[in-house]
Amino acid sequence: MENNDAQTVDKLESQSSPPTGIQVILREFKKDKLAMFSLIGVILLMVTVMVLAIVIDQAKIMNIQLLERFTEPGVRGYILGADEAGRDMFGQLIIGAKNSILIAIAITVLANVVGIALGIIMGYYGGFIDNFFMRIIDFFITLPTLMIVIVVITIIPSYGIMDLILILAAFQWMSTARLVRSKALSEARRDYISASKTMGTSDFAIMFKGLLPNLSSLLIVEVTLSFAGNVGIETGLSFLGFGLPPSTPSLGTLVSYAMNPIILSSKWWIWLPASLLILILMLGINYVGQALRRAADAKQRLG
Repeated sequence: MENNDAQTVDKLESQSSPPTGIQVILREFKKDKLAMFSLIGVILLMVTVMVLAIVIDQAKIMNIQLLERFTEPGVRGYILGADEAGRDMFGQLIIGAKNSILIAIAITVLANVVGIALGIIMGYYGGFIDNFFMRIIDFFITLPTLMIVIVVITIIPSYGIMDLILILAAFQWMSTARLVRSKALSEARRDYISASKTMGTSDFAIMFKGLLPNLSSLLIVEVTLSFAGNVGIETGLSFLGFGLPPSTPSLGTLVSYAMNPIILSSKWWIWLPASLLILILMLGINYVGQALRRAADAKQRLG
C-alpha cells in the first residue's frame, strides 16, 4: 500500500513539475515531424560530407584532365560528371560543401562568442558601458555591410579561408549583441541577480554562470539561424567572385558556373547539384530554427 502511494506521489510530482529546456525542445520536435526530419537530414548530410571529405583525395580531384572535359554523369566512373577542366564534380561538390559548412560554423562561433559576451556585459552593467557600445553598434549596423566586405576583400592582395572567416565574423556579431543585450537588461533586474550580488558573487560569475544559462533558449535559436545565414553569405560572395579564391571549391563557386550560358543550358550536372544542396541545407536549417523558436516562446509551442 505504501509503495503504491509513493508511486502515485512521484507520478503527480513528475506531472506537476515544469519541463526542462531540453524536454520542451524534444517535445516540440516530436510535434513537428517536418522539423524532426529536417534535423535528422541536416545532421546526416553534414556528417556524410565531412566523412567523404576525409576519404577522398582532394589533390587528385583538382587535377586538370582535358581529355575528360564535360564528361556526362555515369560515364567512365564519374558520378556527377566532370567540368570544363575534366575535374570530378562529385569530389568538388564534397570539398565545396565541406568548405562552406566549416566556414559558416567558424563565422557563427566567432561572431556569436563576441556578440553574446558583449551583449551580456552591456545588459548587466547598463549605463555608460551600454550606451558606449550601443552607439558603436548602431553606427556600424547602418553601414552597407556587404559592400564593405567586398571592398575589403578586393583590397587584400591574396586571401584564404581564414581571412574570409575573420572578415565576415567582424561584421556578424553586432545583431547578436543587440539581441542578447535586450534580454540581459531585463534578466539583470531580477531577484536572483540581486541575491547573487548581495552574497558577494563576482560579476563574471553572475554574468556567465547565473545570467547566461537563462538565455540559453534564445541563444540556441540565434546560433541556428545565424549559421543558416552565414552559409548563405559565404555562398553568395563566392558566387559573385568575392568569396573563396577560384582554386578553392565551395558551394558558391560551383553554382557560379551557371553564369556561363552554355553550361547553364546544357551542362546541368556542373551547377545543379550544388544548387540543390544549398537549397536542402538552407531549408532544413530554417525548419529546425523555426521549431527551436517556437520552443523558446510558450505562446507558439505546438505541444
